[in-house]
Amino acid sequence: MGYRVAVVGATGAVGREMLQTLAERNFPADKVYALASSKSVGRELSYGEDDIVTVEALDKFDFSTADIALFSAGGDTSKAYAPKAGEAGCIVIDNSSAFRMDDDVPLIVPEVNPDAIEGTTVAKGGRNIIANPNCSTAQLVVALKPLHDAFGVRRVVVSTYQAVSGAGRPAMDELFNQTKGIFVNDAVKPELFTKQIAFNAIPHIDVFMDDGFTKEEWKMNAETKKILDPSIDLVAHCVRIPVFIGHSEAVFIETDKPISDKSARTLLRDAPGVVVIDHRANEGYVTPHEAAGEDAVYISRIRSDPTVKNGLVFWCVSDNLRKGAALNSVQIAELAIERGISGR
Repeated sequence: MGYRVAVVGATGAVGREMLQTLAERNFPADKVYALASSKSVGRELSYGEDDIVTVEALDKFDFSTADIALFSAGGDTSKAYAPKAGEAGCIVIDNSSAFRMDDDVPLIVPEVNPDAIEGTTVAKGGRNIIANPNCSTAQLVVALKPLHDAFGVRRVVVSTYQAVSGAGRPAMDELFNQTKGIFVNDAVKPELFTKQIAFNAIPHIDVFMDDGFTKEEWKMNAETKKILDPSIDLVAHCVRIPVFIGHSEAVFIETDKPISDKSARTLLRDAPGVVVIDHRANEGYVTPHEAAGEDAVYISRIRSDPTVKNGLVFWCVSDNLRKGAALNSVQIAELAIERGISGR
Protein backbone atom coordinates (compact mmCIF):
# COMPACT_ATOMS: atom_id res chain seq x y z
CA MET A 1 0.00 0.00 0.00
CA GLY A 2 1.30 3.44 -0.91
CA TYR A 3 0.69 6.55 1.18
CA ARG A 4 -0.19 10.12 0.29
CA VAL A 5 2.27 12.47 2.01
CA ALA A 6 2.09 16.25 2.31
CA VAL A 7 5.16 18.32 3.21
CA VAL A 8 4.12 21.66 4.68
CA GLY A 9 6.78 24.34 4.41
CA ALA A 10 8.36 22.47 1.52
CA THR A 11 10.39 25.45 0.26
CA GLY A 12 12.28 25.93 3.55
CA ALA A 13 15.57 24.33 4.54
CA VAL A 14 13.92 21.57 6.60
CA GLY A 15 11.07 21.10 4.11
CA ARG A 16 13.54 20.47 1.30
CA GLU A 17 15.43 18.06 3.55
CA MET A 18 12.16 16.24 4.28
CA LEU A 19 11.56 15.73 0.56
CA GLN A 20 15.10 14.49 0.11
CA THR A 21 14.88 12.15 3.11
CA LEU A 22 11.56 10.65 1.97
CA ALA A 23 13.15 9.85 -1.39
CA GLU A 24 16.44 8.56 0.04
CA ARG A 25 14.67 6.17 2.43
CA ASN A 26 12.31 4.91 -0.28
CA PHE A 27 9.31 5.92 1.78
CA PRO A 28 6.22 4.11 0.41
CA ALA A 29 4.57 7.20 -1.02
CA ASP A 30 2.22 7.01 -3.99
CA LYS A 31 1.78 10.78 -3.97
CA VAL A 32 3.85 13.60 -2.46
CA TYR A 33 2.38 17.09 -2.10
CA ALA A 34 4.70 20.07 -1.60
CA LEU A 35 2.81 22.81 0.25
CA ALA A 36 3.81 26.40 1.00
CA SER A 37 2.40 29.92 0.98
CA SER A 38 0.67 31.28 -2.09
CA LYS A 39 3.77 33.25 -3.14
CA SER A 40 5.61 29.97 -3.77
CA VAL A 41 2.87 28.25 -5.79
CA GLY A 42 4.20 26.78 -9.00
CA ARG A 43 7.81 26.48 -7.89
CA GLU A 44 9.42 23.16 -8.70
CA LEU A 45 11.35 21.25 -6.03
CA SER A 46 13.54 18.17 -6.31
CA TYR A 47 12.24 14.90 -4.94
CA GLY A 48 15.13 12.49 -4.97
CA GLU A 49 17.54 12.46 -7.88
CA ASP A 50 15.09 12.40 -10.77
CA ASP A 51 11.62 13.52 -9.71
CA ILE A 52 10.14 17.00 -9.37
CA VAL A 53 7.17 18.13 -7.26
CA THR A 54 5.32 21.38 -7.85
CA VAL A 55 4.43 23.60 -4.91
CA GLU A 56 0.73 23.99 -4.09
CA ALA A 57 -0.98 26.52 -1.82
CA LEU A 58 -1.30 25.40 1.78
CA ASP A 59 -4.41 27.51 2.42
CA LYS A 60 -6.29 25.74 -0.38
CA PHE A 61 -5.17 22.19 0.30
CA ASP A 62 -7.66 19.49 1.28
CA PHE A 63 -5.94 17.38 3.96
CA SER A 64 -8.50 14.60 3.57
CA THR A 65 -6.55 13.72 0.42
CA ALA A 66 -3.39 13.00 2.46
CA ASP A 67 -2.59 10.20 4.92
CA ILE A 68 0.45 11.82 6.55
CA ALA A 69 1.56 15.45 6.74
CA LEU A 70 5.06 16.55 7.72
CA PHE A 71 4.91 20.15 8.99
CA SER A 72 7.92 22.46 9.07
CA ALA A 73 6.56 25.94 8.52
CA GLY A 74 6.75 27.50 11.98
CA GLY A 75 4.56 27.45 15.05
CA ASP A 76 1.91 29.88 13.84
CA THR A 77 1.30 27.89 10.67
CA SER A 78 1.17 24.64 12.63
CA LYS A 79 -1.35 26.06 15.08
CA ALA A 80 -3.53 27.22 12.20
CA TYR A 81 -3.42 24.12 9.98
CA ALA A 82 -2.27 21.05 11.94
CA PRO A 83 -5.54 20.69 13.92
CA LYS A 84 -7.51 20.98 10.67
CA ALA A 85 -5.36 18.30 9.09
CA GLY A 86 -5.82 16.05 12.11
CA GLU A 87 -9.58 16.54 12.06
CA ALA A 88 -9.55 15.55 8.37
CA GLY A 89 -8.04 12.18 9.32
CA CYS A 90 -4.45 12.99 8.39
CA ILE A 91 -1.63 12.04 10.77
CA VAL A 92 0.37 15.22 11.40
CA ILE A 93 4.06 15.12 12.34
CA ASP A 94 4.90 18.65 13.42
CA ASN A 95 8.42 20.03 13.61
CA SER A 96 7.51 23.25 15.45
CA SER A 97 7.20 23.84 19.19
CA ALA A 98 3.43 24.44 18.93
CA PHE A 99 2.26 21.14 20.44
CA ARG A 100 5.33 19.56 22.04
CA MET A 101 4.25 20.00 25.64
CA ASP A 102 0.54 19.28 25.12
CA ASP A 103 -0.56 16.27 27.15
CA ASP A 104 -2.56 14.78 24.29
CA VAL A 105 0.28 15.08 21.75
CA PRO A 106 3.13 12.54 21.92
CA LEU A 107 6.68 13.90 21.59
CA ILE A 108 8.72 11.22 19.88
CA VAL A 109 12.25 10.20 18.98
CA PRO A 110 11.82 6.68 17.56
CA GLU A 111 15.08 5.31 19.01
CA VAL A 112 14.05 6.52 22.47
CA ASN A 113 10.28 6.34 23.10
CA PRO A 114 8.54 4.63 20.15
CA ASP A 115 5.68 3.31 22.28
CA ALA A 116 4.45 6.87 22.87
CA ILE A 117 3.02 6.81 19.35
CA GLU A 118 0.16 4.60 20.53
CA GLY A 119 -1.56 7.67 21.99
CA THR A 120 -1.62 9.58 18.71
CA THR A 121 -5.09 8.98 17.30
CA VAL A 122 -8.38 10.51 18.34
CA ALA A 123 -9.59 7.04 19.31
CA LYS A 124 -6.70 6.82 21.81
CA GLY A 125 -7.21 10.30 23.26
CA GLY A 126 -4.92 12.14 20.86
CA ARG A 127 -5.50 14.63 18.06
CA ASN A 128 -3.82 12.81 15.15
CA ILE A 129 -0.81 15.05 15.87
CA ILE A 130 2.71 13.90 16.77
CA ALA A 131 5.37 16.42 17.79
CA ASN A 132 8.98 16.33 16.68
CA PRO A 133 11.34 17.62 19.41
CA ASN A 134 13.72 20.53 19.24
CA CYS A 135 16.80 19.67 17.15
CA SER A 136 19.21 20.01 20.06
CA THR A 137 17.03 17.77 22.24
CA ALA A 138 16.66 15.07 19.59
CA GLN A 139 20.34 14.25 19.30
CA LEU A 140 20.85 14.52 23.06
CA VAL A 141 18.17 11.99 24.04
CA VAL A 142 19.41 9.50 21.43
CA ALA A 143 22.77 9.59 23.22
CA LEU A 144 21.30 9.56 26.73
CA LYS A 145 18.82 6.69 26.20
CA PRO A 146 21.24 3.71 26.43
CA LEU A 147 23.13 5.32 29.31
CA HIS A 148 19.91 6.02 31.21
CA ASP A 149 18.64 2.46 30.73
CA ALA A 150 21.87 0.98 32.06
CA PHE A 151 23.02 3.44 34.71
CA GLY A 152 20.12 5.79 35.49
CA VAL A 153 20.96 9.33 34.36
CA ARG A 154 19.93 11.72 37.11
CA ARG A 155 21.57 15.00 36.07
CA VAL A 156 22.68 16.48 32.76
CA VAL A 157 24.68 19.65 32.14
CA VAL A 158 24.89 20.49 28.44
CA SER A 159 26.41 23.32 26.46
CA THR A 160 25.27 23.48 22.86
CA TYR A 161 27.07 24.97 19.87
CA GLN A 162 24.30 25.30 17.31
CA ALA A 163 24.45 25.86 13.57
CA VAL A 164 22.67 28.81 12.00
CA SER A 165 20.46 26.51 9.90
CA GLY A 166 18.52 25.85 13.09
CA ALA A 167 17.07 29.33 12.56
CA GLY A 168 16.17 28.67 8.92
CA ARG A 169 17.41 29.63 5.48
CA PRO A 170 17.47 33.41 6.16
CA ALA A 171 19.93 32.74 9.01
CA MET A 172 22.18 30.78 6.68
CA ASP A 173 22.05 33.66 4.21
CA GLU A 174 22.96 36.11 6.97
CA LEU A 175 26.05 34.11 7.93
CA PHE A 176 27.11 33.86 4.29
CA ASN A 177 26.58 37.55 3.57
CA GLN A 178 28.29 38.73 6.76
CA THR A 179 31.29 36.48 6.14
CA LYS A 180 31.62 37.69 2.57
CA GLY A 181 31.17 41.30 3.63
CA ILE A 182 33.86 41.16 6.30
CA PHE A 183 36.45 40.15 3.70
CA VAL A 184 35.71 43.29 1.66
CA ASN A 185 35.42 45.58 4.72
CA ASP A 186 31.67 46.07 4.49
CA ALA A 187 29.89 47.15 7.68
CA VAL A 188 28.22 44.24 9.48
CA LYS A 189 24.47 44.72 9.89
CA PRO A 190 22.81 42.05 12.06
CA GLU A 191 19.28 41.33 10.89
CA LEU A 192 17.95 38.02 12.15
CA PHE A 193 20.59 37.60 14.86
CA THR A 194 21.03 40.03 17.76
CA LYS A 195 24.76 40.46 17.07
CA GLN A 196 27.29 39.67 14.37
CA ILE A 197 27.31 35.91 13.74
CA ALA A 198 30.25 35.70 11.34
CA PHE A 199 33.50 34.90 13.23
CA ASN A 200 31.59 35.14 16.50
CA ALA A 201 29.55 33.17 19.04
CA ILE A 202 26.19 34.35 20.37
CA PRO A 203 25.12 32.94 23.78
CA HIS A 204 21.46 33.55 23.03
CA ILE A 205 18.98 31.32 21.16
CA ASP A 206 15.24 32.11 21.26
CA VAL A 207 13.66 34.57 23.71
CA PHE A 208 14.75 35.23 27.27
CA MET A 209 12.56 33.97 30.09
CA ASP A 210 12.02 35.51 33.53
CA ASP A 211 14.65 33.29 35.20
CA GLY A 212 17.40 34.36 32.79
CA PHE A 213 17.39 31.18 30.72
CA THR A 214 16.33 31.28 27.09
CA LYS A 215 13.38 29.35 25.72
CA GLU A 216 15.78 27.09 23.79
CA GLU A 217 17.40 26.10 27.09
CA TRP A 218 14.01 25.56 28.69
CA LYS A 219 12.94 23.37 25.77
CA MET A 220 15.88 21.03 26.25
CA ASN A 221 14.96 20.54 29.89
CA ALA A 222 11.21 20.11 29.41
CA GLU A 223 11.45 17.94 26.29
CA THR A 224 14.08 15.60 27.75
CA LYS A 225 11.81 15.03 30.74
CA LYS A 226 8.80 14.29 28.52
CA ILE A 227 10.66 12.01 26.10
CA LEU A 228 13.03 10.18 28.42
CA ASP A 229 12.26 10.56 32.14
CA PRO A 230 10.67 13.37 34.20
CA SER A 231 13.09 12.66 37.06
CA ILE A 232 16.15 13.78 35.09
CA ASP A 233 17.50 17.19 36.09
CA LEU A 234 18.93 19.10 33.13
CA VAL A 235 20.48 22.52 32.73
CA ALA A 236 21.50 23.87 29.33
CA HIS A 237 23.47 26.79 27.94
CA CYS A 238 22.76 27.27 24.22
CA VAL A 239 25.11 29.13 21.90
CA ARG A 240 24.80 29.98 18.20
CA ILE A 241 28.05 29.59 16.27
CA PRO A 242 29.07 30.42 12.67
CA VAL A 243 28.52 26.93 11.27
CA PHE A 244 25.97 26.30 8.54
CA ILE A 245 24.88 22.74 9.43
CA GLY A 246 25.47 20.51 12.44
CA HIS A 247 24.76 21.03 16.12
CA SER A 248 27.43 20.14 18.67
CA GLU A 249 26.97 19.49 22.38
CA ALA A 250 29.36 19.13 25.30
CA VAL A 251 27.50 16.83 27.69
CA PHE A 252 28.23 16.18 31.37
CA ILE A 253 26.10 13.54 33.11
CA GLU A 254 25.78 12.06 36.58
CA THR A 255 24.27 8.61 37.04
CA ASP A 256 22.75 6.61 39.89
CA LYS A 257 24.96 3.59 39.25
CA PRO A 258 28.73 3.55 38.78
CA ILE A 259 29.69 4.31 35.19
CA SER A 260 33.02 4.12 33.39
CA ASP A 261 34.11 5.49 30.05
CA LYS A 262 34.75 1.93 28.85
CA SER A 263 31.26 0.67 29.74
CA ALA A 264 29.63 3.78 28.26
CA ARG A 265 31.61 3.43 25.04
CA THR A 266 30.53 -0.20 24.67
CA LEU A 267 26.86 0.64 25.22
CA LEU A 268 26.86 3.58 22.86
CA ARG A 269 28.50 1.57 20.08
CA ASP A 270 25.52 -0.80 20.13
CA ALA A 271 22.85 1.89 20.46
CA PRO A 272 20.46 2.56 17.55
CA GLY A 273 21.14 5.78 15.71
CA VAL A 274 24.54 6.30 17.36
CA VAL A 275 28.01 6.11 15.84
CA VAL A 276 30.99 6.26 18.21
CA ILE A 277 34.21 7.72 16.83
CA ASP A 278 36.39 8.15 19.86
CA HIS A 279 40.14 7.91 19.42
CA ARG A 280 42.34 9.81 21.82
CA ALA A 281 44.46 11.24 19.06
CA ASN A 282 44.41 14.04 16.50
CA GLU A 283 41.33 13.73 14.24
CA GLY A 284 39.88 11.03 16.52
CA TYR A 285 36.56 12.83 16.95
CA VAL A 286 33.70 14.16 14.83
CA THR A 287 33.03 17.82 14.02
CA PRO A 288 29.79 19.36 12.69
CA HIS A 289 31.35 19.71 9.24
CA GLU A 290 31.78 15.93 9.08
CA ALA A 291 28.28 15.22 10.44
CA ALA A 292 26.54 17.39 7.83
CA GLY A 293 24.53 15.25 5.44
CA GLU A 294 24.69 12.20 7.70
CA ASP A 295 21.87 10.53 9.65
CA ALA A 296 23.70 9.40 12.79
CA VAL A 297 24.27 11.00 16.16
CA TYR A 298 28.05 10.95 16.55
CA ILE A 299 29.67 10.53 19.97
CA SER A 300 33.31 11.37 20.67
CA ARG A 301 35.64 12.35 23.54
CA ILE A 302 34.08 9.94 26.05
CA ARG A 303 35.79 10.15 29.43
CA SER A 304 35.05 9.83 33.12
CA ASP A 305 34.36 12.99 35.11
CA PRO A 306 36.61 12.87 38.20
CA THR A 307 34.89 15.84 39.88
CA VAL A 308 31.62 14.05 40.69
CA LYS A 309 30.54 10.58 41.74
CA ASN A 310 29.40 8.48 38.75
CA GLY A 311 30.19 11.18 36.20
CA LEU A 312 30.78 11.02 32.45
CA VAL A 313 31.64 13.59 29.78
CA PHE A 314 31.18 13.28 26.02
CA TRP A 315 30.93 15.26 22.78
CA CYS A 316 27.77 14.82 20.68
CA VAL A 317 27.38 16.01 17.07
CA SER A 318 24.56 15.60 14.55
CA ASP A 319 23.10 17.18 11.41
CA ASN A 320 20.33 19.36 12.83
CA LEU A 321 18.39 19.40 9.56
CA ARG A 322 18.31 15.60 9.46
CA LYS A 323 18.17 13.85 12.84
CA GLY A 324 17.16 17.13 14.45
CA ALA A 325 14.24 17.65 12.07
CA ALA A 326 13.63 15.96 8.69
CA LEU A 327 15.00 12.49 9.41
CA ASN A 328 13.27 12.22 12.77
CA SER A 329 9.98 13.28 11.17
CA VAL A 330 10.28 10.63 8.45
CA GLN A 331 11.27 8.02 11.03
CA ILE A 332 8.12 8.86 12.99
CA ALA A 333 6.09 8.41 9.79
CA GLU A 334 7.76 5.03 9.24
CA LEU A 335 6.98 4.08 12.83
CA ALA A 336 3.32 5.05 12.34
CA ILE A 337 3.12 2.75 9.32
CA GLU A 338 4.86 -0.06 11.18
CA ARG A 339 2.43 0.26 14.13
CA GLY A 340 -0.63 0.58 11.88
CA ILE A 341 -1.40 4.10 13.13
CA SER A 342 -4.07 5.74 10.99
CA GLY A 343 -6.06 8.91 11.53
CA ARG A 344 -9.12 7.47 9.85
